[in-house]
Amino acid sequence: MNQQSFYSELDQKQKYILKCCFFVFAVNGLYGMSLGSLLPLISEAYELSDTVSGALLSAHQAGNLIAGFLAGALPLYLGRKKSILFLCSFVIMGFFLMIVTGNPVLLITGFLFTGISRGSISNFNNTMVNEVSGSSPAALNFLHSIFAVGALLSPFLVIACTTIAGDNGFRAAAGVIILLCIVSIILFSRIQILDKTVQKKKSVISYAFMKSRYFWISTGIIFFYLCAEATINGWLVTYFINSGIMTREYAQILASLLWVVILAGRLTCVMLGGKVSKQTLLLCTSIGTVVFYILLLSTRDLTLITFAIMGLGFSMAGIYPTTVATVGPTIKQYPMAMGVLLMIGGIGPIIMPSVTGILSDTFGILAGMSALIGAIVLMAVFVALYVVTNRKTAKD
Repeated sequence: MNQQSFYSELDQKQKYILKCCFFVFAVNGLYGMSLGSLLPLISEAYELSDTVSGALLSAHQAGNLIAGFLAGALPLYLGRKKSILFLCSFVIMGFFLMIVTGNPVLLITGFLFTGISRGSISNFNNTMVNEVSGSSPAALNFLHSIFAVGALLSPFLVIACTTIAGDNGFRAAAGVIILLCIVSIILFSRIQILDKTVQKKKSVISYAFMKSRYFWISTGIIFFYLCAEATINGWLVTYFINSGIMTREYAQILASLLWVVILAGRLTCVMLGGKVSKQTLLLCTSIGTVVFYILLLSTRDLTLITFAIMGLGFSMAGIYPTTVATVGPTIKQYPMAMGVLLMIGGIGPIIMPSVTGILSDTFGILAGMSALIGAIVLMAVFVALYVVTNRKTAKD
């Protein structure tokens, strides 16, 4: 199938599936990234400690990890369509709990539910778009760009709702998200897909990749990168507001700006992919992440903070896809490698937001955010190990 004209070659059913996946993924980006913007409002309304707030973010990441297992197993029993409709409903229950209760256990359950839906939709949409488009890079890149658009719009939704509804702004925003998720479920209910028959055949599962130094170095980079991504997306707005650096509205705008530059950074990395080596790209982006994050925490000047946000987002943008590319040959040779990589890496974003919350309660919000410096420095160390190992292998 011609990659440039794949859409024109699709029938109406396939075009509907693509349009449906694009819309739902925009909604996925909207609510997935809205949690960081909503967190300070929810914490203030229900008088939550930073430890509980950190646990909420960790629960969302745990749900995202659990979704990887559910999205693989559930379709075998319910079929793909029924499975995604069922898993989509969790986000509605999650945001409903945020609206009606401040009970920490129920809120943690609610955030867990949003993570389950987010991860399940991501898995389903990537699979369907890849399948329908004939593995078109253009279709998959557009899908992830749509997610970024939803993510950068989420702070503006929160600003609009708080402007209209005041202290109940987070409830209004949650209500809008629930309505969009209901629309998503209705759209998904109309897709026509066939469940693939599972061919039972003997296969040899090898874990030989776990002896590879490259694999563990890449896993280390992914682990600490995801620590940074989850904590920055979840805690940044709260940090700016609680430390009194800026107004709530400006903090929300900076959260949106972060995703604008992440999108720009990813597009830049795509353009540089064939011209710059993976080693150089990872080294520059990891060092940039350390430098700009330290700058972000070391100043209260709004101009410098805005500059640091732009540099941070641009630096972080290419680390994850470039790291996965470094371990690509291993993933291709050993089917289990990607699952192990994501499972170990997914532990990082579960742990780090809670650590930030606990330290924030004990020593203050700046101390909680400063703990992340250790994680991103360790990420840079693993990148340096990758570069050294790669050069040594090339010489040998």
